[in-house]
Amino acid sequence: MLAIPEVPRLTHPPRLLFLYGSLRKRSYSRLLAEEAARIVTDLGAEVRIFDPTDLPLCDAVPADHPKVVELRALSEWSEGQVWSSPEKHGTITGIIKNQIDWIPLNVGAVRPTQGRTLAVMQVSGGSQSFNAVNALRILGRWMRMFTIPNQSSVAKAYEQFEEDGRMKDSSYRDRLVDVMEELFKFTILLRDHREFLNDRHSERRELSAQLAAEAARKATE
Repeated sequence: MLAIPEVPRLTHPPRLLFLYGSLRKRSYSRLLAEEAARIVTDLGAEVRIFDPTDLPLCDAVPADHPKVVELRALSEWSEGQVWSSPEKHGTITGIIKNQIDWIPLNVGAVRPTQGRTLAVMQVSGGSQSFNAVNALRILGRWMRMFTIPNQSSVAKAYEQFEEDGRMKDSSYRDRLVDVMEELFKFTILLRDHREFLNDRHSERRELSAQLAAEAARKATE
């Protein structure tokens, strides 16, 4: 029987990393991420927004490239993440996918995404769609993240932001507040138990086999 361990409650502000999926000067996925970051900061979170400018294509350079190191360090720092993408040809952009591709499931004993919470968002140039957020949910599951039920999909994004980049008061912004509140709450609830929730039978068995093989190797030396 699995026993839920007693763990100390974390009291620091939830740490949230934002990724966005466009390099345009007026990037609506970035503006949506920035608006969401302001909202969740007001709720009490600590926020970082990664700038994907100059991030090389995945595997085109070694992983010690400064932008790759920065991205992976931020992912490790985070307790939750927010992914914001435009919809391009019916799915997410290469810009957001490239960032996610650079974050592996494992770096030695470090797991940069496993057990983190995740909120997904998209902007569309036309009518409302959910193609991008659905694709992001698939990636979140693959990265072993706890993707919250709520999500944000903003149609005709060019109509939803002021010239200064702030989001207009609308039902879309109300939904964005809902999403950030939900992410904030889920992160607080889950972060104390991340190690317990990510502890898997298959991985324990694999580790046991590795330790046994190492012990046998040493015994023959």
